[in-house]
Amino acid sequence: MAQDLQSGIQLRPVDLARGHGLSTQAVRNYEEAGILPAAGRTLHGYRTYTPLHARALDAFLALVPGHGHRTATSIMRAVNEGAVEEAFRLVDESHAQLLDDRRTLRAVENALRDLAPVTEVPASGESFIGPLAQELGIKPATLRAWERAGLVRPRRDPLTGYRVYDGAAVRDARLARQLRRGGYLLEQIAPLLTQVRSAGGLEPLEAALLTWRERLASRGRALLAGAAELEAYLRAHD
Repeated sequence: MAQDLQSGIQLRPVDLARGHGLSTQAVRNYEEAGILPAAGRTLHGYRTYTPLHARALDAFLALVPGHGHRTATSIMRAVNEGAVEEAFRLVDESHAQLLDDRRTLRAVENALRDLAPVTEVPASGESFIGPLAQELGIKPATLRAWERAGLVRPRRDPLTGYRVYDGAAVRDARLARQLRRGGYLLEQIAPLLTQVRSAGGLEPLEAALLTWRERLASRGRALLAGAAELEAYLRAHD
């Protein structure tokens, strides 16, 4: 392949574009953005490309699914400008972000396992703050603090002004108590309970987590594919 890249083969913009399912304008835009090395020019000023440009385009298109368009552009620009260490740093950042996303997913999944015994909305009517606090083994002040943090959402009785916890609010209080026992902080619990409410319970949320897990796996594989094409381009570029 190295010999082919140096063999003097010339490609027109349309050749490069068609080979990658792009428009000639897209190819010109990629060159101007630094994604491709600068094109050669004919005596009449027309752009000419080589198999090295095709390899660069292969690398960029493989990088996009895992890194996103902006980061993939920055990686290719860094390589073409000779700042290979900067390109490696950008690649490392994407892998670090993926690892952080995996840790977040694992924490949510662990939390859901902790919640499993108390996810059903009680069908026994409503409760006031005192009886609910007694059931949970906490102080009423704790329930009020959870309300301020967005963990529970009791309504107010229009006549007395007392807090009234309906079935969903009782469930949320039980979930919060379970998670607090597991060592979760209030700021960690609030977004999880928001997801439980919006999903209508844990079963729909588990389906969303499965999709999340599959998306992370796809991104991990895309990062590998992008790395392979980037390495091939680096060898050709050198």
